[in-house]
Amino acid sequence: MAEGQVLVLDGRGHLLGRLAAIVAKQVLLGRKVVVVRCEGINISGNFYRNKLKYLAFLRKRMNTNPSRGPYHFRAPSRIFWRTVRGMLPHKTKRGQAALDRLKVFDGIPPPYDKKKRMVVPAALKVVRLKPTRKVSELQPLWRRRGRKRPKSITGRKSSSRGYGNRLKRTWRRKLTDTQRSSRPTDSWSEPNKTDC
Repeated sequence: MAEGQVLVLDGRGHLLGRLAAIVAKQVLLGRKVVVVRCEGINISGNFYRNKLKYLAFLRKRMNTNPSRGPYHFRAPSRIFWRTVRGMLPHKTKRGQAALDRLKVFDGIPPPYDKKKRMVVPAALKVVRLKPTRKVSELQPLWRRRGRKRPKSITGRKSSSRGYGNRLKRTWRRKLTDTQRSSRPTDSWSEPNKTDC
């Protein structure tokens, strides 16, 4: 991979564990990975089952001083980050360096909203799960468990929607300009077949 090249992944529609495993391997290999739209990551199983599992996880804390850990992240991006961390040897220098190569975001923040986003077919919900299976997203989990600043995502979505509309208008304008220039004019005529 070229130096400075960053792999930007769109998390929407991917399964949590499968995407985390692939991302963990890539950062261990030395690639810089950015995962955007983490609030759209799916977990297999219905919402109630996943909510019970998350509540059981929230109960696990240090008895004498809970501020010493374990820390329970509420943001979907941090939940995904912690899942990837569990697949890395994060207490070694190699694992810490790999974790530093990973960036995760809720929504699509400005440096990455104009870059091409990739998907991982091996981790997509539509590829890996039967259509009848129930899934839940990370977003409803944190909405009900005390997530702060959910409005930042909606603000980003509205601004990116405006950018997308401007981009479409520009492309339509370019397309109509090229169609106008490629139309035959009156002075143009077919070559005479007798000249051959």
